[in-house]
Amino acid sequence: MAGGFGRVIGIGSYLPDRIMTNDDLAKIVDTNDAWITERTGIKERHISDPEKDTSESMAVEAAKRAVADAGIDPMEIGLIIVASTTPNVLFPVLSASVQAAIDADNAMCFDTNAACPGFLTAFVTAQNYLRSGMVKTALVIGTENLSNYMDFTDRGTCILFGDGAGACVITSDENLKYDAIMRAAGKRGECMHCESYMQKGKEKTPEFLKSNYIQMDGQTVFKFAVTEVPKIIEDLLARTGTDPDEIDYYILHQANRRIIESVAKRLKQPIEKFPMNIEKTGNTSSASIPILLDSMKKEGALGEGKKKVVMSSFGAGLLWGAVQTEL
Repeated sequence: MAGGFGRVIGIGSYLPDRIMTNDDLAKIVDTNDAWITERTGIKERHISDPEKDTSESMAVEAAKRAVADAGIDPMEIGLIIVASTTPNVLFPVLSASVQAAIDADNAMCFDTNAACPGFLTAFVTAQNYLRSGMVKTALVIGTENLSNYMDFTDRGTCILFGDGAGACVITSDENLKYDAIMRAAGKRGECMHCESYMQKGKEKTPEFLKSNYIQMDGQTVFKFAVTEVPKIIEDLLARTGTDPDEIDYYILHQANRRIIESVAKRLKQPIEKFPMNIEKTGNTSSASIPILLDSMKKEGALGEGKKKVVMSSFGAGLLWGAVQTEL
């Protein structure tokens, strides 16, 4: 029997204690606070502590906080999906580790890797499970330990990324209005790349070792984002018959302040509708949207399920998508 789409009833996040400021980065790479802030909007980012922070541990902590916020028994959760490009273990999957840690013994589990749109991909996937009636409640998590893949001699990438995790509990609601569009362009994917170290027959040359860190053509990614993100949002709003002015918040992947400002301009919407925390977190990839949602809820911007929102993300693949729902 079909169910309703999933309404967000609980949000949680975790950010490592250690903060790396732009001034800290200026001590190890040729850059400065003004240069980074002007080009990205980032002032600082959280960096994992190798003694205690892993993608797994951060996912667990964010999950615990989301479940507590939802006020539910973990045994009610029928599905756990963890999105991550930086798992500290290949198997067991991170979602199974979360299941064990929070005592959600009734939940099926799997992980997804869709780079920065990973949380959105997991969220859309969970929605379809709920809509089918297969489960009634799901836990969706994005967790990233990107500093493990940073080349701190490359100022084009090391200034951008931070670590952290965010999670949402969603439960079936037949009255919820929801729709989504997800897209991919694999032929354009070479502009963002990170190669696995564990490859049989690969000579460990300096060039190969460098490829194990995140490589990015920033100009190409920027042009892609400012073109495709507003277009997919416009397509989604047209499909749902929603005037852009009716949306309370456009919640975008926190990659670059200039990208967000450009999207707002192209959609002819005030920048106040585009909440941002990138100044304090940097780009946390698949964790960025749920971390932002948690921040918004703590500030009182969300929580009653009455806000019409669009969430949109983009990243390596190239992959991008948009979701319209109520929070």
